[in-house]
Amino acid sequence: MKLHTRINKTRRTRQKGFTLVEMLLVLVILAALAAVVVPKFAGRSQQAKETAARSQISVFETALDIFETDNGYYPSGSDGLDELVNQPSNATSWNGPYLKKGIPNDPWGNSYIYEFPGKQNAAGYDIMSMGPDGRVGGGDDITNWDHVNNN
Repeated sequence: MKLHTRINKTRRTRQKGFTLVEMLLVLVILAALAAVVVPKFAGRSQQAKETAARSQISVFETALDIFETDNGYYPSGSDGLDELVNQPSNATSWNGPYLKKGIPNDPWGNSYIYEFPGKQNAAGYDIMSMGPDGRVGGGDDITNWDHVNNN
């Protein structure tokens, strides 16, 4: 009788685990799902960063327009965006800071480029993110003149 009990215990123990074939089958199914799902989410991440850069440029535009209304001019020079946070010495009607959290970097960690007077917007200013490649040009830059011309 003891032999019969030992065989039943062994069978029960074996039935509780997964076989190597079952584990490999599960891994193949997970790999197939990942191959379909991961590329879709990867594209969304890039799209979300581009949307965030466009939104930030719009926030800059609003702040710059309020600055201009208060002071009668747009900030100039490469540090022009800094004048939205820190009062320049020649701005007697400055009611800032116009941006509460300072000047953020773009979603790729680079500084936004501001220029007044603008080369693309001759009557205004240019604001640009260099995009994912971190270089001016290359077709991935996000600018305030692109969406102005597209509307």
